[in-house]
Amino acid sequence: MNRSMRNLSLLLIGIVLNSAQGDEIRREIHFPDILGYKTLVGDMHMHTVFSDGDVWPPVRVEESWRQGLDLMAITDHIEYLPHKDDLKADHNRSHELATETAAKCNMLLIRGAEITRDTPPGHFNAIFLRDVNPLKVPDFLEAIQRANEQGAFLFWNHQGWQGAERGSWRDVHTKMYENGWLHGMEVCNGPSYYPDAHRWCLEKNLTMLGNSDIHDPDLRKESMPGDHRTMTLVFVKERSVAGVQEALKAGRTAVWYQDQLIGRSEYLAPLLDASVQIDPPHFRSGNHLWLEVRNASHVPIRAVRAGAIGPAEAILPPRSTSLLELRVPKPDEPIDLEYTITNFLIAPEAGLPVKIRIP
Repeated sequence: MNRSMRNLSLLLIGIVLNSAQGDEIRREIHFPDILGYKTLVGDMHMHTVFSDGDVWPPVRVEESWRQGLDLMAITDHIEYLPHKDDLKADHNRSHELATETAAKCNMLLIRGAEITRDTPPGHFNAIFLRDVNPLKVPDFLEAIQRANEQGAFLFWNHQGWQGAERGSWRDVHTKMYENGWLHGMEVCNGPSYYPDAHRWCLEKNLTMLGNSDIHDPDLRKESMPGDHRTMTLVFVKERSVAGVQEALKAGRTAVWYQDQLIGRSEYLAPLLDASVQIDPPHFRSGNHLWLEVRNASHVPIRAVRAGAIGPAEAILPPRSTSLLELRVPKPDEPIDLEYTITNFLIAPEAGLPVKIRIP
């Protein structure tokens, strides 16, 4: 091989390697499996050019796969179609165009749509649909009913996005709830947290969700603890679309929002237990002892002391090991630590209380 051919070969190899190190690389998200369930991470509120988004449907799949998601739903608006003069007005089309890419990427793709009405009553996502087109009807409750007749899971999007008064719970929501037509709420949407939605999920036994509501291209190469889209953790019996549907209807979720996890204590407590490993003390000196604490999850763990022993505050960075020094009255006896995990929210402004015994 002459020099020019060899240089060309090296150039081509470099191009291939650069491509492999870019869009073809998936960066995993780390949250442990709990309670015999598998933990999947997903985003069930996204838009494409088939409503008011800015990307083609397969791009949404590639973005999600690259960032470590396991499941997704494209939920284009039914009533709001700014590109309708350029694109076919079949409301199933965005899902159909994403299907092959999702299969290649081993991504669970859920068929969905956003029922878009003025607030109140608000915007609602229906997912696990068989056919989106029958939902395009003038009457709001008829659209909701038709979604439920298909076995859809229906949740209220960004409840407080226009303020508490416009996002208040009204008679129409009571009718949906009493008819069994409303199954969940977005506790978090993109950069916003809605404490009323969080409270209502607890009071009314609705499933908690967190989603991106993404419209623009997402240029992130990976989901970082400090830079990620808002997502939902779903605790499934099996990795399938049917498994996700069963888990959502059972309410087995938590929300990953900024540096917080939001959910019911019955799921956040096992998540904490599975994420944190505390080793026995490896060194003792007088009333002081040293031990290592590991955080295997993708979220920092922020703890504030609620008892008498231990540092007043502690932060366990994601995917790290921390060295902890404790001053204790009797270093040869087991130690009971009491803390509140302030960024594991089990209710608005209420962190997860924990008790830890160190042998």
